[in-house]
Amino acid sequence: MKKLISGLDKFRHTYVPTHQQLLAQLSHGQKPRVLFITCSDSRIDPNLITQTDVGELFVIRNAGNIIPPYGAANGGEGGTIEYAIHALGIEQIVVCGHSHCGAMKGLLKLNELQAEMPLVYDWLKHAESTRRLVKENYSNYQGEELMEIMVAENVLIQINNLKTYPVVQAKLHQGKLQIYGWIYHIETGEVLAYDPETHTYVSPQSQLPDYRNKSLFPNNKFQSTNAPPVACELLKSKKQSSQSNGDGWLNLQSIEQIREELEGLLANTPRSSTDAAQAMRSLEELFNEARQSGMSSNELRGFHYRFSEPIQVWARKIHSR
Repeated sequence: MKKLISGLDKFRHTYVPTHQQLLAQLSHGQKPRVLFITCSDSRIDPNLITQTDVGELFVIRNAGNIIPPYGAANGGEGGTIEYAIHALGIEQIVVCGHSHCGAMKGLLKLNELQAEMPLVYDWLKHAESTRRLVKENYSNYQGEELMEIMVAENVLIQINNLKTYPVVQAKLHQGKLQIYGWIYHIETGEVLAYDPETHTYVSPQSQLPDYRNKSLFPNNKFQSTNAPPVACELLKSKKQSSQSNGDGWLNLQSIEQIREELEGLLANTPRSSTDAAQAMRSLEELFNEARQSGMSSNELRGFHYRFSEPIQVWARKIHSR
């Protein structure tokens, strides 16, 4: 408490004198342009990570950045969303999850919380869709990888829940509202944004209208893959991969060749059972080469995801001989 009181004194004598015009303006009302929905975690500061000033963000915070579906709860989330859009004229919403989320850890062991923390249990039940989706589709993952999946998928589930609100539906239909899904990585300070077209988390700058003018973002070297949402740490994985290999240039060249061949397989549909069998063999060889060449596990999982449907088609063609 002593630190807080000291901070109040510093704020009054340091910040206020240099921001009098802003504070005077805010005293007449607020005009935030973004509704920022994120976790209550003390390690997340929306204004800090976006470098915005007081009055620029309208913020909802709770454990797990959860938005219960319309009519599912009597909490403040629904009312705050309605007020933000209808009264404040908000036109952009960000749902921001984060790495090492305690709520997502709790969601993984939800039933264990019922006796010890019943209120937490009741709240996290609103994210049951996330838990079930991950349990049914990512049973082969565990530990930190599973946590990354939970965080990434939860952001998308909450966006879907957000769209159940009439005020949100109306503004989306009118083309007057945009919704973004972000993930903040505490350890690196990096933020990635969900791209619905490629089903990946990408650099937020790539979603700006003028992104194609690369001179605006000369340091942005992010390259997306058509991977599932879990592949949200491609940059980190690439860095780790290049550091673990002696000849990084040759390694990247071979990975690029493998990537091109995998894309070629995706683009071509086998016409016969023989062609399908050959495609299966080629795919297995390419996956082995990708692992040996140091392709990141996230990118490799992305290709596995993209080939899941073609493999089923090829298998049916082979068995129809």
